[in-house]
Amino acid sequence: MTAKGGYTHAPETLGPLTVSAGLRANAARTPGKVALECAGVSLTYRELVGRVDRVVDWVRELGVSRGDRVAVIAPNCLPYIELVAGIADAGAAAVTVNYRLGPGEIRGILRDCDARMAFVHPTLEEVVRKAIAGEPAIQLAHCVSLDSTYEARVSIAGETPAGLNRDEWLPFSVPYTSGTTGAPKGVMISHRSRSMSFYGMSVEYGCFNSQSRFLALAPLCHGAGFAFAYAPLYFGGSVTLLQRFDAENVLRLLHEGKHDGVFMVPTHFEAIFALPGEVLEACRGHALRAIISNASRLVQPLKERIVAYFGEGLLHETYGSTEAGIVCNMRPELQLAKRECVGLPFLGNVVELRDAEGRPVAEGEPGELFSRNMTGFNGYWGNPEATAEAVGEGGWISVGDIARRDEDGYLYIVDRKKDVIISGGINIYPREIEAVIETLEGVREVAVTGKPDEKWGEAVKAFVVRSEAPPITEDDILAACRDHLAGFKVPREVTFIDSLPRNASGKIMRRALPS
Repeated sequence: MTAKGGYTHAPETLGPLTVSAGLRANAARTPGKVALECAGVSLTYRELVGRVDRVVDWVRELGVSRGDRVAVIAPNCLPYIELVAGIADAGAAAVTVNYRLGPGEIRGILRDCDARMAFVHPTLEEVVRKAIAGEPAIQLAHCVSLDSTYEARVSIAGETPAGLNRDEWLPFSVPYTSGTTGAPKGVMISHRSRSMSFYGMSVEYGCFNSQSRFLALAPLCHGAGFAFAYAPLYFGGSVTLLQRFDAENVLRLLHEGKHDGVFMVPTHFEAIFALPGEVLEACRGHALRAIISNASRLVQPLKERIVAYFGEGLLHETYGSTEAGIVCNMRPELQLAKRECVGLPFLGNVVELRDAEGRPVAEGEPGELFSRNMTGFNGYWGNPEATAEAVGEGGWISVGDIARRDEDGYLYIVDRKKDVIISGGINIYPREIEAVIETLEGVREVAVTGKPDEKWGEAVKAFVVRSEAPPITEDDILAACRDHLAGFKVPREVTFIDSLPRNASGKIMRRALPS
C-alpha cells in the first residue's frame, strides 16, 4: 500500500527481521546440516525448526498469545534455544531468568513481568515452587518441566504453524539486568534489534557465517550469552553448546581445532590460566578466528596473557549493555597498543560523551556515554520512569557509564556513574585506582569503593584478592598508589579478602562489599 511520499507500512514483499527468520531460511537451504550439539545430542536445521514449531503449537494451546511473557528458568540445555525461538514465533516474549537466583529473586522477576507460564528445568522445580508458593500476584497458568514429557511433545513431527509472528518490533526476549546498581529491570529486546546485532557481529568478528563452528559456553539466560550462541545459527553455522563451564574441558575442545570462535567473560579466562602449567602447555594450538570478551572489563595483565597464549590477531573486547546492545569493540590489532581501551563505536553506532549539563566534553575529559544505534531496546518492562532515565531525546541511550575519548577517537570506560567516589567535592574514579593496583605482582583482583567519612564525605577503600605469590602487603599497595596517583586518590584503607562478590554474569557486585 503506497501513499504520497512512500509506504504507509512495510510492504508485504519484505520478510520480517525476526529471530527465527535465519533458522527457517537455513532449514530450507541446508536442512540436513548439523545446527546445534549439546551433551552428545545433535540437531539438524530441519530437526531444530521442527522442534521450534512444536513449541509454537504448545504455548498457543496453553493459552499464550501475542504480547504475553513466558519465563524460561534453566541452565544451558538443548531446549533453551528452541524455546526462545518458539515463544517468539508465537508472538510472546521469553523472560530468560537467571537459573542461579534464589526463590525470592525469582519471585520478584515473575511478579514483575507477569509471566503467563514458565518452562522449568527439572533440577530447578523445587526452587520455582518455593518462589510461587502463596503468591497470588504470580498468575502462572502453567509450569512445564523440561523432562521426558517435554521431549516427547517437541519430537512429534507436524506442519509449520500458521500465523507465525511477523512483527519485528515486538519484544522477543525480556532478560533482566544484573542489579549491580539497583533492583533488576526487564529489558525488552525486539526481533529487529537482535537481528541487527547479528548482522553487525557477522561483519565485525568474522566468525558468524554459514561456515561458523562456534563454541558457546556462557549462560544463555544473559543477553550476551544468548546472542553469541544464537548468531551462528542465524547465518547457517554450527554451535556446540556446553551445559556448564569447565576450564580444562574448554581448553581441550579448542585444542581439538573444531571451533573457529568462542565468547568468554574475564572470569572464564582467569579460570583457564589458573590451570596447571602442564595442562596449558599440552593444550596450546587451536583453529580460532576470533575470541570475544564482554560483560566486564579485561584488566590489562589478563589481556596481555590472553594474547600471549592464544596468539595475536584474535582477541576482541566488546563494550555494551543489555539496553543498547554492542556499543563499541576493541579490535585485535591494537589490543596491546591501546591500554585499558574498549575500541571504536560498533557498526551503526554513534557515541557522545556529555557532562552533567548535557554538553559534549573535550577530548580526554570524562563524560557520560550516550549511544544511538540500530540495536537499542524497547524500554524496561512496566517501568516508564526507568526507561525515561535511560533513553533521552532523540533515542540516545545511557546506562550510566563514564568514558573518555583519545585523540584517535578510541574510547576508554572510566567508571560507572553510580560508582564514582566523591571525596571533598572531587570526583574519584575507582577504575583509575584499580588499574594501578592490579598491575602489582601478588594481586589477583581488586575492587575500589568509597566508604563514609565524616570530614570528606567519602574516602577511598580498596579490596584486594592476593595471588598465591609473591606476598604483597598494604604498604606495598599504598606505595605504588602514591607513585602513580594524586594524594586524594590513594586508598585510606586496604582490606584483603578471599574473593570479590560477583553476579552470575561475572560482574563485581560493589554494593555487596562492606563499607
